[in-house]
Amino acid sequence: MRGKVLSFNGSTGLISGDDGKRYTFSVSDLMGDTVYVPAGSTIDFEPAGDTAVSIYVIATAMGEKNKWIAAILAFFFGALGVHKFYLGKNTAGIIMLLCGTIGWVLIVPGVLVCFIAFIETIIYLVKTDQSFYEDYVAGDKSWF
Repeated sequence: MRGKVLSFNGSTGLISGDDGKRYTFSVSDLMGDTVYVPAGSTIDFEPAGDTAVSIYVIATAMGEKNKWIAAILAFFFGALGVHKFYLGKNTAGIIMLLCGTIGWVLIVPGVLVCFIAFIETIIYLVKTDQSFYEDYVAGDKSWF
């Protein structure tokens, strides 16, 4: 049966099935290497009473933040911290903006933020969509 994840706190969650019923599930019911499913994700599962088992993620609801856009922003405008502002990490964005503008007076801060932005571009591209979402969108990770 197909359904949508209504909520998931990392250990247990709630699914709205296509049959109109709600099913509870636990992280142990997730199949494959999936350990986190954002609310709104489309899933396929087997109903077992009021619980869902053998849950496979079909489409993950990752929100409006895209790792490819973040990587492009980091590559082209990383010295200004634009990718940090895009991800909602405003403090990190302000630090990069200051170092990338007036920091060039001392040379080292400007070079450092360019290097950090390049490394973050690579990290964003290497991470899976789910890992990117967990670390930079849902999580509090601001650096690397």
